[in-house]
Amino acid sequence: MNLSVMRKTVQGALFFLMVYGGYWLGPYTTDKLSKALPALSCAYDPLSADYCALVPLQHQIHHGLERVFAGQMPLWMALLPIAITLGTFVVLFVLFSKAFCGWVCPLGFFQDMLSIVGQKLGLQGKQSLTDSTVDKIRPVKWLMLSLLVFGFPLLAAAGYVDEAWGAPFCAVCPSRIMTTLMTGSTDQLYVDSASASLTGLSIVGVFLFGLMISLGLTVRQPFCRICPMLALQAIFRKVGLLRLVKNATPRCDKCGLCANACPMDIREIHTEMHKYDITYPDCTLCGRCVEFCPDDKVLQLRYAGLPVFSSSSDYFKRRKQSQKQWETISLANLHRKPKAAQETQ
Repeated sequence: MNLSVMRKTVQGALFFLMVYGGYWLGPYTTDKLSKALPALSCAYDPLSADYCALVPLQHQIHHGLERVFAGQMPLWMALLPIAITLGTFVVLFVLFSKAFCGWVCPLGFFQDMLSIVGQKLGLQGKQSLTDSTVDKIRPVKWLMLSLLVFGFPLLAAAGYVDEAWGAPFCAVCPSRIMTTLMTGSTDQLYVDSASASLTGLSIVGVFLFGLMISLGLTVRQPFCRICPMLALQAIFRKVGLLRLVKNATPRCDKCGLCANACPMDIREIHTEMHKYDITYPDCTLCGRCVEFCPDDKVLQLRYAGLPVFSSSSDYFKRRKQSQKQWETISLANLHRKPKAAQETQ
């Protein structure tokens, strides 16, 4: 048992709750719980126990402000539900911070499983992307948030674009297709030909879903890197009670194991020598960097200032050994073993 195994256990349990929660919690969970979850749990899944904040935000901006522009509603009445959604999101985020991405998100768990399959097929290296590629990708999540979650719904409300752009992120989000397919429904895996805009958005959505699956076998967390939920969380990361902190030592300059372990390829975990709080915008608080730090208390996950999990030399040795054993299990090597045995004979 180690932190990574614990995290996948929690992810798996919450995946079943988020995707199939209606089976156990009853039909009233179709009304959901918070309706502002800081993770990509989809409202289009009729059995889900909750859904992400991006769904109501798009609809509230679109339909609420549309009535404001039409003179049917005062501005404060349109902004109130938006404020409630964001307020609920912030309350949940304060409690568990960016761990919603690394420990709760169903789409994150799905990508983790793709990564494991890719590793066992010998398709995935230890470092997914080069530093220059990572730098080019990082702004995309901010564009997704500003344009698809806020920008186009606002333009649709004002009448500058058609109604299809009222909830554009939902139209392209891979979680919409993944979670509904997991319940046996193919209703969301289609190209909507009702209008040119809907056709384009649905094609992009199907393409992103297929691209995420193909890339997920070779690149760690491909969609997480451009996810607007990660960007929305980054805005509030300073108020979250759970943080990743670093007490750098001179040995950090020569190591880099933390950055190699990071599924989001955040090299700054290694290179940062002065900041204490290193909960970077791309961090999902998965804790792998802490696991693979070989020095005592250099990296820590802290909740409300109290240490929850700290790097340690003893833990590192055990974790490294278990990782080596895990890496020897490879589907790609199965066909080679009989051949090697024949050669020795």
